[in-house]
Amino acid sequence: MVNPALQHPIFGPEIHCPHCRQLIPALTLTDTYLCSRHGAFEANPDTKELVHLQSGRQWRQWEGEWYRQHTHPDGIRFEIHEALDRLYTQGYRATRVIIAQRYQELVNAYLERSAPWRGQVDNSTPRLYGLPVEFSPSPEEEPRWNVINFNLEKEPGVPVRYPYFRLFE
Repeated sequence: MVNPALQHPIFGPEIHCPHCRQLIPALTLTDTYLCSRHGAFEANPDTKELVHLQSGRQWRQWEGEWYRQHTHPDGIRFEIHEALDRLYTQGYRATRVIIAQRYQELVNAYLERSAPWRGQVDNSTPRLYGLPVEFSPSPEEEPRWNVINFNLEKEPGVPVRYPYFRLFE
């Protein structure tokens, strides 16, 4: 008798598609999950990554959420920009972005660096989209940074009310 747990890929009999988040089934006796909208995803038991077979994009899972693993600076920059837009539409403003240390070399060339002008103090803190950027602690210190890509810190408390909202009050 074959162990039923061995009939499915490492993430179990079904997962949420990393693209559309609909529940997708595993194909029995394979390492593959099949989304009707996005095609096949292969689970790699060695790296614990999910790979979209058509595009080669890779995801890792942390606490039930899929995080895309970027290989190009535009991918991580676009993901941060989308998160900033979501935060803004919720009425919040980000104050800082912390990027996973594994992306430091990838994004370094795209960070804004301020040059001191007359009488100004040298602020060597790099910025992205106008926000101060820091890099995460090592994954050995905090294992989540092996998977997650970035964290946006926002102003605490009540959402910021932007001027154009006053038109509708």
